[in-house]
Amino acid sequence: MVSLRAALVIGLAASFSTAVCQGIGLSGDSIAYGTVIAALVVRPDFSRWPLAIYPVLLVLVGLCLALGVSLGLALETVPEVFVFGLVAVLMQLLTLLLPAKLRILSGVIAVAGVLPLLGTPSWGSWRDQLLAIALGLAIGTAMQLAFTPATRAAVEELSPPDPTPEAPDLPLPQRLSQGLTSPFFWRKVVFAALALAIGEGLGAVTPKYVYFGVVLLLNDSIGDTLARVRDRMIGVSLGILMPLLVFNSFGLGSLQTGLVMGGTAALVLAMNRIDHLRTALISSGVAFVGYGPLVAWYIPHRWLDYLLGCALALAIGLLLFPNSALRRYRQLQASGDASPQSLARLLPAAREEAHWLGLPSPE
Repeated sequence: MVSLRAALVIGLAASFSTAVCQGIGLSGDSIAYGTVIAALVVRPDFSRWPLAIYPVLLVLVGLCLALGVSLGLALETVPEVFVFGLVAVLMQLLTLLLPAKLRILSGVIAVAGVLPLLGTPSWGSWRDQLLAIALGLAIGTAMQLAFTPATRAAVEELSPPDPTPEAPDLPLPQRLSQGLTSPFFWRKVVFAALALAIGEGLGAVTPKYVYFGVVLLLNDSIGDTLARVRDRMIGVSLGILMPLLVFNSFGLGSLQTGLVMGGTAALVLAMNRIDHLRTALISSGVAFVGYGPLVAWYIPHRWLDYLLGCALALAIGLLLFPNSALRRYRQLQASGDASPQSLARLLPAAREEAHWLGLPSPE
């Protein structure tokens, strides 16, 4: 029942956010951003986000969007691939400034900075997009609070604070030094800058998804990259089903958007694929919200171009500075000197590599 309730709340949040954004005169990409954020902020288990995440997310996204708009306007006569590459590099450098608590937002930064370059950058669009994101956060959170099961709310109130101490974070100069001397960081920087040009060179219809594939999927270890590729392709594949069914049957509108987002959530949760829920919701949301009339080529080419991005991320991870989590795990396990915490951090990536190679899963 909790899964069904979560799907309902996600659908209501997406539909209401779309209606509110349209009601105050927003359009296009702004509606898409507000709708997707409203759906994503609802957690399937109805647990609450830390309050600090809201202002931090708005400030970071606003800053990255502003950098993209500023450079897009200042370099409007420069070829797009060069401006795109420059912004991509700046976004990767910004991720080095994030403390450990905010490292989860690295992908958000990498995407937000280039979003203005996918259309015509302007400060009016920046304002509308940031307003839509704020509305999406507020509406999604309000919907979750309104529909949180009473038992869940009571458990959260009675739950004691987590006594586990947080891992100490490195000072900023040390984080910068560590990042700038890492071959994995420069590997990602170089290919983030070149991804759009590579996508255009390979004939991708929507080459931006090749860039997204590199910056969101390429990780330091082969196992982590494989896990992200699997999650992305399953999530994207599940996320395009509801838009095809609902929008082709009933057309576009705020009610139909709610049916799509809620239907996608229900499908993913029914299949017990909760790990792929966010990717599926993003795929459902950006597939059509704000894009106007359906275009038959958009879904297959979006899927194919994301597949190109996945292939590029895998090729880079395997050919340039390959780092096997499985090999490292076995070395640490054999040495007997490794702490349980370090082995636990490596275990998911090591298991992913073993699964793809057909080897026994490490314990």
